[in-house]
Amino acid sequence: MQLLYIGTTEIIIIVALVLLLFGGRKIPELMKGLGKGVKSFKDGVNGVDEIDELNEKRKSEKANQG
Repeated sequence: MQLLYIGTTEIIIIVALVLLLFGGRKIPELMKGLGKGVKSFKDGVNGVDEIDELNEKRKSEKANQG
């Protein structure tokens, strides 16, 4: 589990590398894109949950009819 631990020093190094690679002006655009991606992923997960609920409802209705 030690391999997954990220400390303060590692975070600072990652932030510095991102600043060097992309520059200060590109970071807001990157974060906006990342936010849209996360929102899209959450919407997709919620959609799968709704489909599962509908399938369970249909199965229970068929069992009650037959």
